[in-house]
Amino acid sequence: MSSITIQPAVSVSGEIVVPGDKSISHRSIMLGAIANGVTTVRGFLRGEDNMSTMHAFRAMGVEIVDDGETIHITGRGLHGLREPGDVLDCGNSGTTIRLITGLLSGQSFFSVVTGDQYLRKRPMKRVVEPLSRMGARIAGRSGGTLAPLAISGGSLKGIDYQSPVSSAQIKSSLMLAGLYADGETTVSEPSLSRDHSERMFQLFGASLVRHDKGVTVRGGVELTAQEVTVPGDISSAAFFIVAALITPNSELLIKNVGVNPSRTGVIDILQAMGGNIQLLELRDVSGEPVADILVRSSHLKGITISGSVVPRAIDEFPAICVAAARAEGVTIIRDAKELRVKETDRITAIADNLRKLGITVTESEDGMDITGSEQLLGGIVDSSGDHRIAMSMSVAALVASSTITVTDISCVATSFPSFFPLLEKVAQKSR
Repeated sequence: MSSITIQPAVSVSGEIVVPGDKSISHRSIMLGAIANGVTTVRGFLRGEDNMSTMHAFRAMGVEIVDDGETIHITGRGLHGLREPGDVLDCGNSGTTIRLITGLLSGQSFFSVVTGDQYLRKRPMKRVVEPLSRMGARIAGRSGGTLAPLAISGGSLKGIDYQSPVSSAQIKSSLMLAGLYADGETTVSEPSLSRDHSERMFQLFGASLVRHDKGVTVRGGVELTAQEVTVPGDISSAAFFIVAALITPNSELLIKNVGVNPSRTGVIDILQAMGGNIQLLELRDVSGEPVADILVRSSHLKGITISGSVVPRAIDEFPAICVAAARAEGVTIIRDAKELRVKETDRITAIADNLRKLGITVTESEDGMDITGSEQLLGGIVDSSGDHRIAMSMSVAALVASSTITVTDISCVATSFPSFFPLLEKVAQKSR
């Protein structure tokens, strides 16, 4: 089990570029694989999660060439994938397994998907149930609610599905199945989750209509290959935004970050806490809004975080909680029960680790109350094999009274392989 010991910093400063957006990278492979023609992808995130998606589609006969700069995907068309000769291993990637289950549900062949020890614990009923209603035959552990999943696809019919939770993975899984379904597939959510799939479906020429609470996809429409440029991942940028906000005397410029409104909940939350965050040079890249983000150290205050902003920041809550640990007063988080079914139970994992650093945290079923402090203690914290917990605790170490050791950090490679070198670059240490 690998670990790292991080020293406190006197400031966070400089100019950085974070890796490409993980969500967009996944979708570029999936849609490029079933489009007609050659799709090129620049800025692709070569983390383990995205490589799991790439390997899965290669196993289904898709030619994918990586020259180190650009990914070239020779699409096989909507019905050109071939039956894989082995089980498709999705690694640690919840996005890969849930989205590919939707796509495989539309294929006229048999397939099996699985993942690592953590992924095999994550709930799959949320996609299996609606996909089964569309006509897919899916079997798996615990009554089809846990991977491995065995999928016999084909002959799908469009449905009108009211998702009980706001989840881009559920929505995207059904949208991919909807490409193969007879008629229209409509997915509605309590509040809109991130819309990378909608934007990329439109870029590739799918028949798609957005509405107030979701999206409708018409089946049987062929896709056309595109040139895709992937912006920096705001989920990765979030760790450095928080690092600069909570560390005194800091000023950090993060270049070329995706600022899709369905993903900028983290910025809205941190600005509401008093964070000095500016979006510069706003522009559009491959259908996605992009900006440079300038962050300066700030005096943060506790707020209540709930409602529709939560799905727009769901992956960034580990970093937000570190900001709350340094904020004046109490930060109250509610409507975030989805955090309990991520790579680990993030509510409990965050609470346990912050308590080890001397922070008062009270858990609730769907969130927590964090009482901020001017000083975090040093010590040893455990990532629980969750990349976002590992990175958020590493950021907390920058403002601790002594060193913090973060255990089990190998998981960081799933989404942000260059995180620790980049943190070392911007964290200025006392001489």
